[in-house]
Amino acid sequence: MPNQRFPKCKIISSSQSSLSFELYDTDVSMANSLRRCVIAEVPTMAIDLVEFQDNTSCLQDEYIAHRLGMIPVKVINEDYKGGDCAEYFAPHFECTCESYCEKCAVTYSLDVDYEKVNDGRPDDEKGTPIIVTSDSLKPSNDRCPVANFVDSAEKEFSQDTGISIVKLTSGQKIKLKAIARMGISKEHAKWCPVGVATYRFIPEIFLNQEQLAKLSLDQKKQLVDCCPDRILTLDDATGKIELAEGYEERATFTEDLKYIQGAMKFKPEDEDFVRVTQSTNRFVFTVESTGSMHPEEIVKSALKRLQLKLSNLTEVITKLDA
Repeated sequence: MPNQRFPKCKIISSSQSSLSFELYDTDVSMANSLRRCVIAEVPTMAIDLVEFQDNTSCLQDEYIAHRLGMIPVKVINEDYKGGDCAEYFAPHFECTCESYCEKCAVTYSLDVDYEKVNDGRPDDEKGTPIIVTSDSLKPSNDRCPVANFVDSAEKEFSQDTGISIVKLTSGQKIKLKAIARMGISKEHAKWCPVGVATYRFIPEIFLNQEQLAKLSLDQKKQLVDCCPDRILTLDDATGKIELAEGYEERATFTEDLKYIQGAMKFKPEDEDFVRVTQSTNRFVFTVESTGSMHPEEIVKSALKRLQLKLSNLTEVITKLDA
């Protein structure tokens, strides 16, 4: 097979809420395909239907239903991470049930009465409004809690118990049942597992030491100082310009460098002292989860969907050739 590639991946950093990795030995078409699958093809659970039994709050039913739909729902896998919900649930349009069942949905109950909550509060807090949060949503399946916080660090510093839904004051209460179903964000944004999914090209910087040797020490200092990303350093002992440590992560704006060295050239046709280009086969991905899935699980699930799409495409093309 001509131009066959074998993409590889190297983890740069990983946490509960974010993942940074380098994808290399591939091209921009594969990188962008993976990014689009992360955003639009990874299945998650989200509240899709809300049945109100009582709502005397200041917000209309539709407003609260929309807020509930945007609360991330986590599916706990065997590693106790937010995993791929397709392993445990079926899409509701493929399920044989009439409306919803435990095979295709998870139900959540919310029942908060201001008067009952107010009676158990400290004296200095009685009479003040209460905030109903996602922590009050009780799931029918313990495997599928709502993601009140994106990670443990946010939970530690937060002053709330979860994502705010509505405020209640004297005489108000809210009671409802919410049904979460599986979907992808190509259908609606509430099923999107990420807040950020992006990649950038890794820069390739070439130093023309032959041309740099013709510059004076002051010109070299000016060349080093003109770049706001500080990707160059000047060795005081040898007087040579070298690449700074970690330049690949910092090299984002190099326009000033281009203008300054253009003014320093002895002839317009001379080669650049420093040439900055974009790598065509190395990319740095950044994925930040909404809390519904662990970022590593998001990427794994996206790769599965991409592989499935490519397999389906191969099958269709094979049939056409036959």
